[in-house]
Amino acid sequence: PEFWKDAACPVERPIVEQRAVLATEDSFVSVACRSRKFLEGVPNAFTILRTPFDRWYAKKAEEAGAELYAGVTVRGVVKDGERIVGVKTSEGDELSASVVLACDGVNSMLAQKAGLRPELKPSEVALGAKEVLELPAEKIEDRFALEKGEGAVMELLGSTSLGMLGYAFLYTNKDSLALGVGCKLSDYQKKGLRPSEHLEALKKHPAVRKLIEGSKTVEYSSHLIPEGGLHSMPPLARDGFLVAGDAAQMVNAAFREGSNLAMTAGRLAGETVAEAKAKNDFSRAALSTYEEKLRACYLMPDLEEVQDLEAAIEAVPDFLEFYPRLACDLARLRFTVDGQPKREHMKAAWAMLRERGLLRMARELWPLRKAL
Repeated sequence: PEFWKDAACPVERPIVEQRAVLATEDSFVSVACRSRKFLEGVPNAFTILRTPFDRWYAKKAEEAGAELYAGVTVRGVVKDGERIVGVKTSEGDELSASVVLACDGVNSMLAQKAGLRPELKPSEVALGAKEVLELPAEKIEDRFALEKGEGAVMELLGSTSLGMLGYAFLYTNKDSLALGVGCKLSDYQKKGLRPSEHLEALKKHPAVRKLIEGSKTVEYSSHLIPEGGLHSMPPLARDGFLVAGDAAQMVNAAFREGSNLAMTAGRLAGETVAEAKAKNDFSRAALSTYEEKLRACYLMPDLEEVQDLEAAIEAVPDFLEFYPRLACDLARLRFTVDGQPKREHMKAAWAMLRERGLLRMARELWPLRKAL
């Protein structure tokens, strides 16, 4: 609670502006929401750098009584009949536990070893790549028109995905920018494209180029992100075992949420284990209250709302090419001054819409209502 008030907590910037960009190769339309209300009371969001933040977060867990075994890799689970009773480590040791909570990421070897899920397909994961670009704080605040210490984030859809299903982003840190891309792993495989090459193309886009000008790359990282959502979510509990976070497909791509879902699930899993311990009952039935808690909060309802969104976009192969281009063309017409009567611009705009077909567009765009 109130972690941002801890002077040692390594958050970067509280976010006052969220910006969405629809991009073609040489144009873009953006919609931004900037409000100081994002900072009132509990700040709405922060940017962080995972390495220092995770180190601080782990220390807080230790202070609360957790034991951290850094450098030890879990290789499997220990079973007693049908119940999970511990884990096997890379050192050949076995650690006993009343309940094992699998939070080992998108590939979750633990959930696989527990028999709860198969290995994910390339179409069920996105490959995200990010560069941290060093830039003085003053330049960041000048380029994004920010007050000292405040931050902004930008997400881009359209040509910046190079014909793949995905998006790009640019986040502000204290004295660096985080520039990244994320697309289906299967799409990268089909195109024979490396994420690093994708990033280089993104740096040249007019929506990004001037914002990162003069910066220096100080870090590159890549990461698999679950994309299957509820359709790929495994059973979340069995005797002596729970699953949370990326291991459980808890990512809401439509709203760029993942870390908060993992933290919420981890807290609810902890509460469930504490209740089970009080009853000395670690069966699947006793641990099923975990799923009830997930449904009673925002997590499962939000995932249910967007569970079919990705399939709806994939059903329209040119979705991320046509609609950003349409938005840019319509905006350009709206602001063009060329001596023509405005009614001619309006006719041209209607012609663009009729070419696609209003009914067809309504069918294609209707599923997106849940992501707005």
